[in-house]
Amino acid sequence: MQGKKNYQEKLFTTFQLSERVPNDNIYRRLKELLDLQWLYKATAQYYGTEGQASVDPVVFFKLILIGYLENQPSDRRIINTVSMRLDMLYFIGYDIDEPLPWHSTLSRTRQLFGADVFRNLFRQILKQCIEKGMVSGRRQALDSALVNANASMDSLLEKAILDDADAYANGLGEEEDKNTDVDSASGKGKMKKNETHYSPTDPDARLATKPGRPTRLNYLAQVSVDTASHLITNIQAHHADKRDSECLAEVITNTTNNLQSEGLIVEEVLADTNYSSGEALRYLEDNAITGYIPNLGQYKAERQGFIYDKEKDLYICSQGNKIVYKNIYRSSDGHYKKEYSGSKKICGICPLRVQCIGKSKVKRITDTIDKPLYDRMHKRMKTIKGIRMRKLRQSTVEPVLGTLLNFLGMRRLNTKGIEQADKGMLMAAIAYNLKKLLKFKFPRLNAMAKVMEKFQKPLQKIPFCLVAITPA
Repeated sequence: MQGKKNYQEKLFTTFQLSERVPNDNIYRRLKELLDLQWLYKATAQYYGTEGQASVDPVVFFKLILIGYLENQPSDRRIINTVSMRLDMLYFIGYDIDEPLPWHSTLSRTRQLFGADVFRNLFRQILKQCIEKGMVSGRRQALDSALVNANASMDSLLEKAILDDADAYANGLGEEEDKNTDVDSASGKGKMKKNETHYSPTDPDARLATKPGRPTRLNYLAQVSVDTASHLITNIQAHHADKRDSECLAEVITNTTNNLQSEGLIVEEVLADTNYSSGEALRYLEDNAITGYIPNLGQYKAERQGFIYDKEKDLYICSQGNKIVYKNIYRSSDGHYKKEYSGSKKICGICPLRVQCIGKSKVKRITDTIDKPLYDRMHKRMKTIKGIRMRKLRQSTVEPVLGTLLNFLGMRRLNTKGIEQADKGMLMAAIAYNLKKLLKFKFPRLNAMAKVMEKFQKPLQKIPFCLVAITPA
């Protein structure tokens, strides 16, 4: 017999959210896992004693977290989605007939709270992961990714170049008021650079690009990942025009602080070539951290046709002539270099003069003053462990960044300013770590016991026998 469902809405009904949400639901499990009561004390300084009550800070952070878990960080979409989901209503502590906060309230509250509140929440989740035995802390892998800013390329204006600061400020204001098109004002087809253009929509955003992709206004996300469990141990926003090597010291310092508070010490750092610089390598050695960072392409371990004498600090060419140290100078890019020079008299009569120096009068060789640092790193990366560390970095931090960008709402920001960008990246990392925490089942000790048991089983199958040993 064919069934037919007739629906008529009830005037009264008895309903409990807790009975409708399954035990294995992610938001039910998060509700049991998260203890956010400390937020009331941490955010008390941002509220007055009079006026209308704002959204509960615990509810606010749960709503923002939902946006990143669902890959929909838009405030408007968060409210629309939660209003139709029973498990989300149960997670934030709202009933089905209770009105949710306006989406604009989420935006205002995000701007109200300082970045330290978001970072403290990140550290609280990281602490829970450490207590579960998910983080070793010993080896960290670093990488970066460009995150699209909430600003259009069409919003770019040309910077005024004036000597007087007051005149510059006034001219900048007039330029914004006129809303003049960049191409028509500064010449059609003129190259747009961070030195010459800015976005009044988001002044902190910077022009940046990657090979094969169009230039956009971006922020730079720097991420540290623990290689033992692929958990994020630090994330922060930087200006997109900064080199990775310029960010390394700050990234490692913040990562170390996050882990040291829980008794974990960073001993090794894995990164790609973009993090290689004299300052970065010196920072690692000064802080007793072993780095595995491939040198830049300009680095030369050896110079063809020349032998370096480390004790005398000079080069010897294939003809036995000496290229001696002359001085240290600062190059146009701000780096200090050592210059070595040969003798005009000797180079002038050398049979290989044309092939070696061409029309120059003397042979000159320049090296960075940090060459010993690069040499040690080159030697380390050539070892078996160095090759293994390079592959480990690729399989550790790159998938984490891909997850953040493609599935946890970090591809494009819906806020403006570097501080707000930092908050968004922290929430994406919190969502990632929470998902890892929910999937984690066995503590490290239990997993180790299982491995030992696996190796002991073959030994149990060996028949027992007695061997008589007679004295010689």
